[in-house]
Amino acid sequence: MLSELGNLSVLISIILSFFLIFFSLRELKLNLIKPTSKIINLSRLQLSFTIMSFIILLLGYLFSDFSIINVYENSHSTKPLLYKVSGVWGNHEGSLLLWINVLVIFSYLFFKKNIGVNKKFQLLTLIFQNILILGFFIFLVTTSNPFSKIFPVPQEGLGLNPILQDPALAIHPPLLYLGFVGSSIYFSAALASLISKFDGKNFATVSKPWVLISWLFQTLGILVGSIWAYYELGWGGYWFWDPVENSSLIPWFLMTALFHSILVLEKRDGIYLWVIILSILTFTMSVTGTFLVRSGILNSVHTFANDPSRGMFILTFLSIMIFSSVYIFYKFSPTEERSFKFFSKEFFILTNNWFMIFFLITVLIGTIYPIFLEVLTSQKISIGPPYYNTVLAPFLIPLLFIMAYGPKTSWIISKPFKIKKILFTLLISSLITFFIIFLIDQKNYLINILLISSLYLILQSLFDLFKNLDNKKQKKTFVNKSSLVSHLGFGLFIFFISLNSIMSIEYDLNIKVGEKKQLNEFEISLDDLKVYDDKNFKKFVGDVTILDNKNNIIEKLKPEIRIYNSPETITYEASIKSNIFSDTYVTMSNISRSEFYNIKFHKKPFMNLIWLSTILIVFGGFLRAIGRKF
Repeated sequence: MLSELGNLSVLISIILSFFLIFFSLRELKLNLIKPTSKIINLSRLQLSFTIMSFIILLLGYLFSDFSIINVYENSHSTKPLLYKVSGVWGNHEGSLLLWINVLVIFSYLFFKKNIGVNKKFQLLTLIFQNILILGFFIFLVTTSNPFSKIFPVPQEGLGLNPILQDPALAIHPPLLYLGFVGSSIYFSAALASLISKFDGKNFATVSKPWVLISWLFQTLGILVGSIWAYYELGWGGYWFWDPVENSSLIPWFLMTALFHSILVLEKRDGIYLWVIILSILTFTMSVTGTFLVRSGILNSVHTFANDPSRGMFILTFLSIMIFSSVYIFYKFSPTEERSFKFFSKEFFILTNNWFMIFFLITVLIGTIYPIFLEVLTSQKISIGPPYYNTVLAPFLIPLLFIMAYGPKTSWIISKPFKIKKILFTLLISSLITFFIIFLIDQKNYLINILLISSLYLILQSLFDLFKNLDNKKQKKTFVNKSSLVSHLGFGLFIFFISLNSIMSIEYDLNIKVGEKKQLNEFEISLDDLKVYDDKNFKKFVGDVTILDNKNNIIEKLKPEIRIYNSPETITYEASIKSNIFSDTYVTMSNISRSEFYNIKFHKKPFMNLIWLSTILIVFGGFLRAIGRKF
């Protein structure tokens, strides 16, 4: 019953998408001030039936309807309620249905919000958005139908991948989808703006809140995913440049550049085409990441599928999208004059853009180069942290100084005395920095420069924030404060990452139960191993004691090896004792056919402060959002 209702909802949604495109094209020819109520009602119906299809799949999980293949393959009757809900999007088919729901929700909200702005622009945005919706609906029904039935109906399901049975994974995918799938709406708006000759400043005003919303959710999604990977996958760090992690970071660089560029476009012309390019690129890179994740090309714990037919569909759709966008851009893009004063606010923002693009290219090369190398030479390689750290770290240093001075400058004009002051301060700061680094540590000079540069941004942002507290121009300074808060958060983020890199301690050892191992500063013992039966898994819990050189107990930790029944999977659960300044982190795994256990011990400083710094970055964006009318 649920399967039939789900397929019917999807079918009606597809028909409504066709109707929306057809009637929108027809209304473009009519001499009307704004779209008719017919378009509004069709959008509302499309939203209702699309959400209904998702609710039906959710009910299938909640009531363990194993007649639906998707529920059978990803759920189990004994699974906790939270993981039944998150199981809906913890697989390829369900996540694709969530993707389509986000496309439709953003389409409806953008249309409702901008009624009366410009009829041609609004209808063209709706048309392009529904072409995307139709494309993904066709993908859903032809290769990835979440409502396909199975007969005879099994008595029990196979269960969700155990590493996905986690509270953070219940919210991580929806947050990311609201981020990079939400970028579809300003992709569609950008193409519509070119064809309708929509004014650049008006386009900036219309698209700015949607860019900010998607950026906020994308940042939160990356943060939650990073926290989950830290304690669930046993990596012992906040970021490991996993290819699928990178696929979420690449659109974030573009969103960040786009939002800053829109701030310029609101003030003056000359950057309209650049904003259009960034709007197109952001969603294009989001779909590119989707292709990498769902085609089976990448090998990662994050990948949803390993089906070449699905990859071919997305690649074909992506190619059509790119070529169509390029054609529309070159056919309809206007000419514009570009002239910007050095050391004006626009100059600093556009410089920030080029740093973001450089970071994007670096990460993109590191992600796809192994793929091309394997195709061309059959040689398999992986590109890890050393590449990214070596290439990206030197360019973060000037970016931090730019972020410190950018908010202090004026729009359009540059003031000579400020330029001299900036150059003088930079010179003095550089001399002090190198002197401090020489005294502290000559081996980690790059990290130390990064540390001092981030500290400079922190102090400058704090100074500017306190300075603005007494400013009477509340509306203007509220916006300035939001930028300063995000910049402060970014400075703290780099500062604590640098300290974490310098001060982290890591040991990897093999040990028997009852044995002790002496390390440089610590002694580690595996005191005991106990076995427990849980609801849907068996766990082996180790009693690990960490002592200092004086035999004082620092921590007692209990890492686990879990053996799940449905599906049959082994996971290694980290034991973490955490405080505001440091984490003690231990994982345990059995060495096959032996009485030895592999213990990985990490002392990770400032992990919680790294997370809090990211939250502060998001909070700055939130302040910007509530400081304006949407």
